[in-house]
Amino acid sequence: MSVSDTEATPDAARPGWRARFARIRRRWWFRLPAFAFLLAGIGVFLIWLLLWRTLPSVDSLRAYEPPLPTNVRGIEGDPIHSYARERRVQLSYAEYPPLLVRAFLAAEDRTFFEHHGVDYPGIAAAVFTNLTRSGRPIGASTITQQVAKNLLLTNEVSYVRKAKEALLAYRIESALTKQQILELYLNQIALGRNAFGVEAASHAYFGKELRELTLPQMAYLAILPKGPSNYTPERGYDRAIARRNWVLGEMERNGFITPAQRAAAVAQPLGTIPRQTPRQETAGGYFIEEVRRQLLDRFGENAKDGPHSVYAGGLWVRTSLDPKIQQDAQDALRSGLIRFDSGRGWSGPLNKPRLEVDEDNWQSALLNTNIAIDYQDWQAAIVIAKDGGEARIGFADGRTGVLPRGNAVMPVRGQGGTAFAAILPGDILAVAPAGSQWSLRSVPRVSGGMVVEDPRTGRILAMQGGFDSRIQSFNRATQAMRQPGSTIKPIVYAAALEAGMTPASIIVDGPFCVNQGGRLGQKCFRNFGGGGAGPHTMRWGVEQSRNLMTVRAAAQTGMDKVNDLIQRVGVSDTKFPPYLSYALGAGETTVMRMVNAYSILANQGRELKPTVIDFVQDRRGKVILPENWRACDGCNAPDWDGKPMPRPQIKSRQIMDAMSAYQMVHIMEGVIQRGTATTLRDLGRPIMGKTGTSTGPTDVWFVGGTPQMIAGLYLGFDTPRNLGGYAQGGTIAAPIYKSFAVKAYKDMEVLPFRAPAGIRMVRIDRASGRPVYGGWPTTDPKAGIIWEAFKPETEARRATGRLGEARAPVTRDPTRAAPVQRQAQPRDSDFLQREGGIY
Repeated sequence: MSVSDTEATPDAARPGWRARFARIRRRWWFRLPAFAFLLAGIGVFLIWLLLWRTLPSVDSLRAYEPPLPTNVRGIEGDPIHSYARERRVQLSYAEYPPLLVRAFLAAEDRTFFEHHGVDYPGIAAAVFTNLTRSGRPIGASTITQQVAKNLLLTNEVSYVRKAKEALLAYRIESALTKQQILELYLNQIALGRNAFGVEAASHAYFGKELRELTLPQMAYLAILPKGPSNYTPERGYDRAIARRNWVLGEMERNGFITPAQRAAAVAQPLGTIPRQTPRQETAGGYFIEEVRRQLLDRFGENAKDGPHSVYAGGLWVRTSLDPKIQQDAQDALRSGLIRFDSGRGWSGPLNKPRLEVDEDNWQSALLNTNIAIDYQDWQAAIVIAKDGGEARIGFADGRTGVLPRGNAVMPVRGQGGTAFAAILPGDILAVAPAGSQWSLRSVPRVSGGMVVEDPRTGRILAMQGGFDSRIQSFNRATQAMRQPGSTIKPIVYAAALEAGMTPASIIVDGPFCVNQGGRLGQKCFRNFGGGGAGPHTMRWGVEQSRNLMTVRAAAQTGMDKVNDLIQRVGVSDTKFPPYLSYALGAGETTVMRMVNAYSILANQGRELKPTVIDFVQDRRGKVILPENWRACDGCNAPDWDGKPMPRPQIKSRQIMDAMSAYQMVHIMEGVIQRGTATTLRDLGRPIMGKTGTSTGPTDVWFVGGTPQMIAGLYLGFDTPRNLGGYAQGGTIAAPIYKSFAVKAYKDMEVLPFRAPAGIRMVRIDRASGRPVYGGWPTTDPKAGIIWEAFKPETEARRATGRLGEARAPVTRDPTRAAPVQRQAQPRDSDFLQREGGIY
């Protein structure tokens, strides 16, 4: 065969193959599969274009963390509160009882461990049902599909969403194990009563741990994903029983339980508990809210604000709240407010404006206000109806009662007439039980704030910002700016001590006028209640709270130095104007700031930052606040190992002279012994403090305490107005502190205030401030001779012998020529030894 023949053969064959393929393409058995493959390709492309590429990443599920509440603990580590919008407790798969898992599989997805995310027979049945009837489409969602919808998709009701759900379920099954999927599902699923996840639902419906549930109770939880509102015990008990029994039957049919177990479980009632309203704190409401505010400022509110948000981050917060101290402070302030306000008439309803109520909505209307009272046996109630001589009232738990006219006859404050005549449906009242009926109570209009701080650390142990945080949310302990009155005087005198004065310095208590400039003119100061008393010691001026001595000391020291110290100890963020009236408390500050300033004095002038949060841990236990936190090595040792005891490092700086701070504390102990707060003297322990009364008087104050606790409080109207001419800090505020201290200090060790190195304790005449050597201080508060604290070389000198020893008086025995020495007198060192030394 020639070359030309071999080269021509392929070309000649091509028309034949083309013709043959053309003939095949016209055959139905080719065209039909080709068309089907084309449609499938287009479908796959459209699925990719419209669905697959728009699906969220499954990788987020591997790192998924469900929203968890923030848990708050007190000073001893006991749980006291949680910030939550969803009740949820996260568990691992191993912590779920196997029987519970089987109950959910029987109810929701019995082939869960067999399919790869989608139940195709179930989908086919659902499609047929949807095509043959109208209405809301039904589906055959597997547990994996529910996870996809709940965590990565929306609740849109459409076939597109169902398609996305199926595709995403397939991807989830490829990325996670079956156990991981079940863990996500059982932690996330909404089960009603604001419970998310089965552990939270166990508490919401049965009031116990998940591991404590019985078989019928587990089966009941398994019916709730289909619609918790359909199977509530209150409205659908029979439906709930029927559906629960169906789940038990499915469990038997799938071999999860025996017929005997099913029969025993079917015979049981639901066993649910009544719906519980969110637990409200009976103590610490203002403290808890202050903690929440600080956490929100630091970490944000929701998950979008970061991984450590307050309502989703699952934080563990250790606070400095001492529940017992908090309860004591709360009781003392409330009792003081009621005592001051009593006899002034009914203060009116707790709510403004009045609510629109009827026989059906009164309970929800009351609950929506979040108004409640926990003082003694008082309760908040809403007036449902008023007819003749009685009013029908309702409570948050659904109970109703009767308030008769005779139990509400107190006059309406500022209006006249009886309280019963003024009461109308929709009013929320404070009431207390009176036999089988109820009696009206009046919540005080006067208010105030109280703070208790540990002066060694700055930790806030208690905080009460009003009568009740659920009636008055404004926190007067931290937010109310008030004039501190005479409680500012110890800071003024401390500045004078730093400038060179001593507690025995003589200051004239007499008329004092200053020219404040052309625009302000001349200003003359006066004492509370009258004129001056002549020259006296600084100590006497503080103890008796003499205004004229204070402004004279401030003028001699210089208001620039006084205001500088006021700012250093945190009474104000900025310096007050250089006017002498600010030395008498004309500026504004808060209870928190004043308590911290006094704590700095008790802490020998070292800086303190008041704190309510000790530390914050994330959901895994890592400390995230304070930053750069370090554990104390050896602090948790089970027993002493013979090595030096670990002590926290003191990082605070010295912001005022330590000896001046102690001198002021020592002077303020005299305020308790013989000054304006003698009502506290019988507490029988070293206490320092100062009363205060602002102009009007509009506010009355007391701030003071012991080496372990400094507390402060004020009482006044939110819109400042006169409390009455008789109102003084020593007669109103100090007794409130006393009622607190009697309980708070009951079992607390009695400790003296420790002096810093260098302080000299010298016997002086209390009236003149001059040193004495012929007598000794006694326990009488008004004794003429007292111990006074001096800095080195600042006390007045007394006559001494050749070697510097004080000369002892000498008498002669008339029967003997030689002089005899009087019996040896006690020495200062004896006092120091008796008191355990002063450091």
